[in-house]
Amino acid sequence: MAIRLVLAEDSYLVREGIARLLGTQPELSVVATCSDLGSLLAAVESERPDVVLTDIRMPPARRDEGIEAARQLRAASPEVGVVVLSQYVEPRYALALLESGSEGRAYLLKERVEDVEQLVHAIRAVAAGGSVIDPKIVEALVSAKSEQSPLSELTPRELEVLREMAKGRNNAAIAESLVISERSVEKYVHSIFAKLGVTWEPSVHRRVRAVLLYLAAEPS
Repeated sequence: MAIRLVLAEDSYLVREGIARLLGTQPELSVVATCSDLGSLLAAVESERPDVVLTDIRMPPARRDEGIEAARQLRAASPEVGVVVLSQYVEPRYALALLESGSEGRAYLLKERVEDVEQLVHAIRAVAAGGSVIDPKIVEALVSAKSEQSPLSELTPRELEVLREMAKGRNNAAIAESLVISERSVEKYVHSIFAKLGVTWEPSVHRRVRAVLLYLAAEPS
């Protein structure tokens, strides 16, 4: 059964372009398109989609309507996943998205729209209750850390695994991406959490949030 999508984007040309792009994917079905926060919430209520794909800034205020939609839907329709598209490499936006929980939430830069495979991966992940954070957000947080940060204790391979975790990938997917065994991934993940002093989280979407919160909270 196709994943039912509501698409929200205030630019008509961008909205239509994304809708046509998604229309080429047999596993996806765009059931409504919207241009502002009000019409988005109304469409979710009437169409009951599996996932909302929304721009971060839309009318009426053009501030963080995508984040606000995710916040409201967490309370009103918790089963609906939300993928927020943004042109801002701003960790604070990603953290705001995860404030009410990381399950079924993704924050991607708009440039990822050009990579259909990555966009579909995020949609599929949130539809299944997973979580995805754009790699550039993780890079911004990692690069802001001082040499005294526990991040400096991570090996190059552990840093690669850390970035893969933030993408919402499970151990099997990380193993495939890095061409290593799943058992090795498990060892790296445990080592990462131990070095960072982060509480172990077996759930994929929870460990995405744990890693992101650690990176944002650690003093520079």
